[in-house]
Amino acid sequence: MNIWDWLTQITYEKSHPDSFSDQDWESFNSYMIHRFISMNPYYVEVANQIQTVLPTEKKQIYTIYRELIPKRKLFLKYIKNTGDKFNNDLMELLSSHYECSKSEAKEYFNILGKKEVKDLLGRMGYEKKEITKLLKA
Repeated sequence: MNIWDWLTQITYEKSHPDSFSDQDWESFNSYMIHRFISMNPYYVEVANQIQTVLPTEKKQIYTIYRELIPKRKLFLKYIKNTGDKFNNDLMELLSSHYECSKSEAKEYFNILGKKEVKDLLGRMGYEKKEITKLLKA
């Protein structure tokens, strides 16, 4: 079984835990189950509470989810990180210029904006071609 089969079992089919083989239970990944169920805003609190159960207690986790989540077809969308992507070389330059960490350099970049960073790089002696390359994420 894969993650999608387990999520279908929890939300719609709701088979008894004893009906699965040992091989099926080996494919049960508690972390991923918690992660997908917590993507639904209605089940965030449920997932938060169930995460206190040890991940090795797979049958118990499955049973709790099976009992608490109503039986219906449910689409559990996985929300990906849409954070900004930064050029590592540019962050290295900013962190050395401002004498800070790379994470702080990202904040500087967000505060200054592309135009100011472009001007800064020009003052640092970089040519237009190099600046364009550095500003591409």
